Amino acid sequence: MAKSGALELARSTGGSLSKDQVKSAVDQYVKYHDLHGGKQESRKSNYTDLANKYYDLVTGFYEYGWGDSFHLAGGYPGETSREAIKRHQHFLALQLGLKKGMKELIFSAGLSEQCCFLKGDFMDMPISDNTFDAAYAIQATCHAPDAQGVYSEVYRVLKPGQYFALDEWCLTDRFDPNNAKHLAIKAEIELGDGLPDIRTTRQCVQAMKDAGFEVVFAKDLAQVFPCPWYRVMDPTYFSWAHFQCTRPGRIVTRAIVNTLEFLRIAPAGSMGAYNVLMSASDGLLKGGREGIFTATFFVLGRKPLKEVDIVSLSRKLI
Repeated sequence: MAKSGALELARSTGGSLSKDQVKSAVDQYVKYHDLHGGKQESRKSNYTDLANKYYDLVTGFYEYGWGDSFHLAGGYPGETSREAIKRHQHFLALQLGLKKGMKELIFSAGLSEQCCFLKGDFMDMPISDNTFDAAYAIQATCHAPDAQGVYSEVYRVLKPGQYFALDEWCLTDRFDPNNAKHLAIKAEIELGDGLPDIRTTRQCVQAMKDAGFEVVFAKDLAQVFPCPWYRVMDPTYFSWAHFQCTRPGRIVTRAIVNTLEFLRIAPAGSMGAYNVLMSASDGLLKGGREGIFTATFFVLGRKPLKEVDIVSLSRKLI
């Protein structure tokens, strides 16, 4: 549920940064991106700093306007965004066949019970091989500089024969790399969402295969639901639960942030952080409407049984 307190928003802006670091962090962050003269190579080589700065700057705004689950999901008429996200999460769990007692690797946020937290680099996880009974990533590995690299790490720590449910942000087949409008939308999404690059659905599937997974199922779930995943970002869409995302809500929020920054209650740079988040909303809405971007590309991968396991299983069946 969205947090509506303006003072809470002021306190949380900047995350782990001190108040006097927020403005410089905004300036450094935007310079990573194409729209401000940045280069993809720099974003990829500095992906950790890129992601850390991004979430330090925007997490407070996410919680203020979006809630505790920073996810997107298509829905049905009459279904709230919150309900759609919950159903989407249940769908992922069902694909993995999760059961009590299983050890699961999660690239996401929102769980606080029956789990432990490990902060680290998902490109080089401090976890032993063949540790987990299942793994899933919800719209998180899009921050990786190399898809095969992060999927290979998941493959390494997953037990043989077990499944990885991937929910990924991708460009669709309708994206044209020679279309200036498409490239501008892609750049706006990267700026607004802390992304080093955006992969196509085909590149995503190939990266899963190159990492060693058997691809059991792959589908753009945006094609399944009558209500699009980007509906809440449409300023003409009205919802009290996401009032801050509506056109009146944006006007109110902008005025609040401007006032809090002017009064020095919120740190200098807060409006810059808010503008980054508005780039996210606008870019995602454009990408969704154009059909060149999806936030809900789903892939179910299976780590094959090792040859020795297959031989062992065959002997048991004889």
